[in-house]
Amino acid sequence: MIIPRVPVQHRRLLPEPRLSGPTPWVIAILMMLTLLAAGAGVGLARAAEAIGEAIAGRVTVQIVTPGPAARAEQAAELERSAAREPYVRAARQVGQDELLATLGQWLGSAGGDDPVLRSLPLPALVDIDLAAGDRARQLAQLKALVDEIAPGARVIPHAEWLGPVARLIRSLAWIAGGLVLMMILASGAVVVMTARAALGTHYATIEMLHLIGATDRQIARLFQRRIAIDTAYGIALGTAVAAALLLLVGWQWSRVTAGLAATASLGTGGWALLLALPLLAIALAALTARQTLLAALKKIL
Repeated sequence: MIIPRVPVQHRRLLPEPRLSGPTPWVIAILMMLTLLAAGAGVGLARAAEAIGEAIAGRVTVQIVTPGPAARAEQAAELERSAAREPYVRAARQVGQDELLATLGQWLGSAGGDDPVLRSLPLPALVDIDLAAGDRARQLAQLKALVDEIAPGARVIPHAEWLGPVARLIRSLAWIAGGLVLMMILASGAVVVMTARAALGTHYATIEMLHLIGATDRQIARLFQRRIAIDTAYGIALGTAVAAALLLLVGWQWSRVTAGLAATASLGTGGWALLLALPLLAIALAALTARQTLLAALKKIL
């Protein structure tokens, strides 16, 4: 049992009030940091997965043939020809108005009607989504098709420039997972030190219990209950603070609807993991306390 049943008269042997020592507060801080690190790790992992799926088969063809009419004609022909290929899932020509609007955001223009923007020699762009299969072979076939329709055009796989970003985010997720593991180990160390300190503080009580015939398991249950309850208080406090912070960040994050940040979320599985962590922490603390107490009690006699 996580919190063993102990008769009321036996509990009075340890009359310390709740939350009297530093253990619950240290556990609360560690639990809060653990949940925040776990939430960050889950969000980053989901973001890396979403980016990987988005760029896995996305290719942009940049046509730079002189003359806007020639560029538009080649882009339209490439869109039609690529859509008929079995290795292409979808092909879409990026409209000039869409391209001008995007450039206007970067250059500070009011919109696509800016004569300065329209005077720029902009390339024609065609976005192509490849079907599942051998990417290297598909890219080779696409480049051959592009060379046939628009010689000199550039084939730009999105994985070339967004792949490092996805790998960086995935690395940060692994770092967050390592921090969670370190926090769990630190919490276990706090429980071990608390158990040993409790035995030292109540050494006379333990000797008296041994003299009246109490076994090590009975004494361990008494201290295990004390430590488990204090730890549960700390975990509950840390979980409440972490939940409030995660909900606040999630509410602010929900307003981000564009860019890489919009792909980061916890999801149902992430929230289930965060809810399971406090329960696992209480069980781990109780088990650690019990094993520490039994090992220390064997050395007393």
